[in-house]
Amino acid sequence: MRKVLVITYYWPPAGGPGVQRWLKFVKYLKDFGVEPVLYIPENPHYPMLDESFANDVPKDIKIYKHKIKEPYRIASLFSSKKTKSISSGIIQSKNQSFIEKILLWVRGNLFIPDARKFWVKPSVNYLKDVLDKEGIDTIITTGPPHSVHLIGYYLKQSMTLNWLADFRDPWTTIGYHKKLKLTTSAEKKHKKLEADVLNAANKIIVTSNTTKEEFKRITNKPIQVITNGFDCEVVNAKQLDSRFTISHIGSLLSGRNPIKLWEVLAELVQENQDFKKALMLQFIGVVSDEILATITEVGLQDYIEVVGYVSHQKALEYQKASQVLLLVEIDSQDTIGIIPGKLFEYMAAKRPLLGVGPRDWEVAGIVKETNTGSIFNHSDDIALKNVLLSWFENYRKGELMITSSNIEQYSRRELTRKLAEYI
Repeated sequence: MRKVLVITYYWPPAGGPGVQRWLKFVKYLKDFGVEPVLYIPENPHYPMLDESFANDVPKDIKIYKHKIKEPYRIASLFSSKKTKSISSGIIQSKNQSFIEKILLWVRGNLFIPDARKFWVKPSVNYLKDVLDKEGIDTIITTGPPHSVHLIGYYLKQSMTLNWLADFRDPWTTIGYHKKLKLTTSAEKKHKKLEADVLNAANKIIVTSNTTKEEFKRITNKPIQVITNGFDCEVVNAKQLDSRFTISHIGSLLSGRNPIKLWEVLAELVQENQDFKKALMLQFIGVVSDEILATITEVGLQDYIEVVGYVSHQKALEYQKASQVLLLVEIDSQDTIGIIPGKLFEYMAAKRPLLGVGPRDWEVAGIVKETNTGSIFNHSDDIALKNVLLSWFENYRKGELMITSSNIEQYSRRELTRKLAEYI
C-alpha cells in the first residue's frame, strides 16, 4: 500500500467547510490502496469548532503535529470579533471600523500569503525527518491557507518528492483577496508565490473547471478537477417543516447578498396571503449584518430566523427538513468557478435547490445535469418569481420534491477513487 503525507491546516476539531474535504478523502483512501499519514498544527487558532467531525477520523491513522505561531491570537486582543471574522474569511464591504481596516491591511500586506506563514519554515525542517522515517515520497498540500503549499514547495526543493497541490479555492482571484487593501508590491508577491507553487508541484488538483482554465494560463503541469462532494451519512429522520422554509446553511457574507431575491419574496408576501402566512427565511450559520439590514429594508424582518452555527450533523438535519435550500454566490466574473461544498450536501438532502449567482456560474451546469433545482442570476426577477410560486403551490399540496439523477458521481467515496487514481 502506497503511503502519502497529507499536509493540512484544518483538521478536527476545526469546524466549517475547510476541514471536510480531506477528512473525507482520508476516510476512504485506504480502500483504494493509499495509506494517508497526516501532518497538522499542534495548537491551531480555529475560528469555528465542531467536535462531531472527530467521528470520521480513522482510528488507525498516524498523525504528526508541530506547533504554529499565529498572529490572530495577538490581534484578537484588540478586537476578538473582527479578528475571528477575518480569520473565517468574513469581510464586511461597508462600514468597516478603523481596527478592521488596519487588520485587513496587515493581513494582506505583511502576512504573505496569509497569517499562517510562520508554520512554513519549522514544518519543512520537521517534516524532512518524518518523510525519511516513514519512507514517504509523495506529499499532498491543501489550501487555503495557501501558506501550506509553501511547505510543499520548500520540501520539494530539498528532497526528491512527488508533490500534489490541492486548491480548495483559488489563490489570487478569490473574492476576499481584493478586499485585503494590497499594495502593488504585495499583489506582485502573492502572484509570484502562486506561480512558483503551480510550476513546482508535480500535479495540481482543483475543485472547478474555471480554476483549471485559470491555472493553465500560469502552468503546464497536469491539473485534475476533483470537486467536493457528499457523504452517505445517517441523518436522523425529521419531518419536513410545516412552514415554507427557505434555508441557507453556512456563512452568508455581505458580497453574496441576493437583493433581487429578497425583493421578489417581499412582492409575494404583499400579493399572496397564503405565501405571507407560510414563509420563513432560515439561516443556519453566520449572516452578515448588511444582509439582515437589506431583508429588513424590504419588509421581511418578521420572516427571519437566525439559528447560528450548529454542528455538521445538526446542519444535515436542517437541510433534510427544509422546504427549499438556498445557495448564493457573489455576482462577479471572478466567482463563476466557485462551487461551494454545501452544493453537494444540498443535493444529497433531496430538497429543491434555489441558487442565485453570477452569469455562467459553473454550479448551474451541475444542478441542471442532476435535476436538483433552479439557478438564477442576481438580476433575474420574473423567472425567479415564477419558480417560487410553482414550488409554493406544490408545497401547499404536499408535493414539493425533486427527482434527482446521476448524483452518485459526487459521493465522497467515488471522488476518493478518482483521487487515488490520480496519485
